[in-house]
Amino acid sequence: MMLAKTTLTAIAATLALSAAADARSLEEAKASGTLIVGIQADNCPWGCLGSTGEAQGFDAAIARAFAAHLGLEVEFVPMAVANRIPALTTDKVDVLIASLGITAERAESVQFSQPYAENTLFVTAPKSEALPDLASLSGKAVGVPRSTPMDTILTAEAPADTGIQRFDDDASNIQALLSGQVVAVGSNQFYIQRLEAARPGEYENKFPIGALYQGIASRLGESDWNAAANEFLESFTASEDFKAAYAEWLQVPVPQLPDSIDGVSFTVAQQ
Repeated sequence: MMLAKTTLTAIAATLALSAAADARSLEEAKASGTLIVGIQADNCPWGCLGSTGEAQGFDAAIARAFAAHLGLEVEFVPMAVANRIPALTTDKVDVLIASLGITAERAESVQFSQPYAENTLFVTAPKSEALPDLASLSGKAVGVPRSTPMDTILTAEAPADTGIQRFDDDASNIQALLSGQVVAVGSNQFYIQRLEAARPGEYENKFPIGALYQGIASRLGESDWNAAANEFLESFTASEDFKAAYAEWLQVPVPQLPDSIDGVSFTVAQQ
């Protein structure tokens, strides 16, 4: 007999809570002197590695500020898109600051903080392609980074005969578009900058498919990490340093971040 979705969700939550009991606590991190942060390795301006291997990007700036708030040094663990949540739930990092969009589905696996950034999502393609809306993707090969909201949205909303191809990370998704392997991609608001740098004037955002807000993710049930993240963001997002980081890396005005998102709690539920 197939278990109901609610039962499977409850089992997943129970397993996650059990795993969290063995994970490193905030106090243990403070005793070690180090905050271990999962960050993307290939997705600037969010998170990437410089020529010397140093973490760069807006997420790295947030992580360094969070570590300073806690009085700790930061240790970065670079990772691909699909590895973010598994790295957290298997205790390889203390938290994720890895351009992880806050969704109700993901909130079944991780605990989100309040948001710290906005990211608009698009379908992006060559200017020569006439793609005005979702219906126009019918029969087309469209790339998405695996297990991302772009994947979820286009899988659910594009025509059934859309040839959705899934890639392990943003860099592979962009390369598939540049090489002609796909005619369009699900993108975030910064793909266009990377495409413009590669081939000036050739690509454009065709139409938006949604907007995401990004949060610091900790493991389910870890009220210590969640409370620390929210306390930090409450003060940092109102600071001049936050505005400066937004201007340096994202180069757009600081948006109005939401106080709530449907299906998501920004705080650990009281037992």
